[in-house]
Parts: sequence; C-alpha cells; structure tokens
Amino acid sequence: MLWIKSLHLIFVISWFAGLFYLPRIFVNLAMAKQTDELARLNLMAHKLYRFMTPLGILALIFGVWTWGFYDFYMGEGWRWMHAKLALVAILVGYHIACRQMVLAFAANKNTRSHVWFRFFNEIPVLILFAIVILVIVKPF
Repeated sequence: MLWIKSLHLIFVISWFAGLFYLPRIFVNLAMAKQTDELARLNLMAHKLYRFMTPLGILALIFGVWTWGFYDFYMGEGWRWMHAKLALVAILVGYHIACRQMVLAFAANKNTRSHVWFRFFNEIPVLILFAIVILVIVKPF
C-alpha cells in the first residue's frame, strides 16, 4: 500500500512540474517574435506535453489504485474526497486545454496575450493548494 501511495505522489509531483512549466513556455511563445525563438519554444512545449501526459496518466492510475485499498463508500465524512475528485477532473481538463494551446501555437493560431497566459499559469497552483488542504485537513 505504501509503495502505491508513494508512486502516486511521485507521479502527481512530476505531473504538476509539467503543468507549472508548460504555461510559462506559453507566456514566452506569446511574446516571441523571431522565427528561431518560436520554433525552439514550440519544440519545447511539444516535448514537455508529450513527457507530462504519461506522468498525469500514471498519477491517475496510482490514485485510483490507492483509492481501491480503502473502503470508501463516499458518504458522510468523505465530502472532502468529492471536492478533491472534482478538482482532479478540472486539472485533467486543464491538461487537455494545454494540448489545444500547444497545437494552436504550433499552427501559429494563438490569439491570447502573454498576460492571459500569466493568469492561466496560476490555475494549477490554486488547485494544488486546495487539494493538499482537502487531503491533509479534511475540512468536511
């Protein structure tokens, strides 16, 4: 059980590293003007997305596996888990939205500013903050 939890946590941390860094690449892409800079940043974004996707999948697999070790009936006292799972679903949607942005930049079809991406970059930080509090504190 502890091995599964450990692997879940390792893959979550690794996935979040990608979710934190990819939007920073988007900020730079939105500000880039030179062709060689755009090509380099697009390659970085593409490779990072390809790297972080299996990490996210493994984080989800080990999370579900960890969940299977508990007798979770998801009733009274487990509302924190409902909230956590909702935030994980939002995070998966964020990951998928990042793919669309990688493709838009690659096709030179981005319409958003670097300022927009700076705010977009904060979403996984806020989600991580909430998830950690939900899991550790279990406020409800």
